Amino acid sequence: MPLNVYNTLTRTKEVFNPLKPGEVSMYVCGPTVYGHSHLGHAKSYVSFDVIVRWLKDLGYRVKYVQNITDVGHLTDDADEGEDKIARQAKKERTDPMEIAQFYTRSFYEDMDALGNLRPNIAPTATGHIPEQIFLIEKLIQNGHAYEVNGNVYFQVTSFKDYGKLSGRTDQDELEAGARVNVRSEKRHPADFALWKKAEPNHLMKWPSPWSIGYPGWHIECSAMSMKYLGETFDIHGGGLENQFPHHECEIAQSEGATQKPFVRYWLHNNMVTVDGQKMGKSLGNSILLKDIFQKFDPVVIRFFILQSHYRSTLDFSDSALDAAKSGLSKLQQTIDRLKQVPAGNNAIDLAEYEMRFSEAMNDDFNSPIAIAVLFDLSRELNSLLDKGGLKESSLSTVQGFFERYAKNVLGIVATSAQNSASKDVLPDVMQLVLDLRKEARQSKNFALSDQIRDRLSEIGIQVKDGKDGSTWKMI
Repeated sequence: MPLNVYNTLTRTKEVFNPLKPGEVSMYVCGPTVYGHSHLGHAKSYVSFDVIVRWLKDLGYRVKYVQNITDVGHLTDDADEGEDKIARQAKKERTDPMEIAQFYTRSFYEDMDALGNLRPNIAPTATGHIPEQIFLIEKLIQNGHAYEVNGNVYFQVTSFKDYGKLSGRTDQDELEAGARVNVRSEKRHPADFALWKKAEPNHLMKWPSPWSIGYPGWHIECSAMSMKYLGETFDIHGGGLENQFPHHECEIAQSEGATQKPFVRYWLHNNMVTVDGQKMGKSLGNSILLKDIFQKFDPVVIRFFILQSHYRSTLDFSDSALDAAKSGLSKLQQTIDRLKQVPAGNNAIDLAEYEMRFSEAMNDDFNSPIAIAVLFDLSRELNSLLDKGGLKESSLSTVQGFFERYAKNVLGIVATSAQNSASKDVLPDVMQLVLDLRKEARQSKNFALSDQIRDRLSEIGIQVKDGKDGSTWKMI
């Protein structure tokens, strides 16, 4: 089955064919770095991390660009209000760039904990001001933008396809200006800012042909994505909430400048809800990752996210995370058991499982179905292990299966270098403990043997004695 992806632009599933055989160019909108990352960030970036991982498993060389927005994103997500980073700097009584740097580091700490691979390129908006100015100049030359009072706006009526991604038009009264008081200097209420003239006390500002100012929010992604991936590239990803106006504006300004198709496949992940209600800072129910990590291992959060399709909503609750923790523990127990048991008599054919896993991931990256395949395999494995074990060749093959699909593709076996190291060494440590316990039993020191078993049980490790020796599992 070939890879099929749901293209938001066409609203259909399409067979994925990259521009260049064997290569995929991919851009995902990164965070605006004015606060710690929340569960919505995790939903988006874990989803696209698995997409990148699957593309690599299929043999593609993936060039993955994910930006950092460190200027220009205003509080109204349109053309009014304060820059989000500048506002946070005032609140914390420091410099905007310090805010951006601090929360950028915080973002990567959380993403690393979740096991996300770093993008190939992580450009910042402040590091690409010349590219943005050049793009704005080109739009003015092409008749798509105009300057007034030091501000530059994109004229949406000059681009006939404005609204093709979201299906919205200005007749829907959903243009950027509908949520704020429309500036009288705009020619049309839907026109959006490419460059903003800065007030005298504004700290983040640069010289331009029009004024001392700063770029609008939308222009950065066009400038940076085209610089590193070309004027037309394969995949653009981001949250569903960015579909309008941000991604709509990206298309207009990019295609207005180049007269070429901007992106071939648009992929959007859905939002996070909390007990059925949309999550958001304004609602007071935004959940920071650093807070969740105090209660749950980051790999549990990752597993929880991947249990829902990236285009489906993800409803958060402590009970849902408890269920995810229990489910992942059972899967991990099977994987750990494979490392402990001696070779036996049974064989297993993995062809069907490989086919089902691949079909799920090739059907628009359907991670919930892929995870279900792993659990089906786990059940069969435990049954075979209870009935005489697996041949050495089958043990090796099954371990390779989990290594490839559960770890390398889904990232739910080990989510960081630290976790990977601790989990890899645990079987060796436990074997040492079981050997010492065996010596105690052989010396008839049953009190010590029982004490070791009971102490292990207290920390969540169950020891089971059998005719072939002792085994252990996490409980």
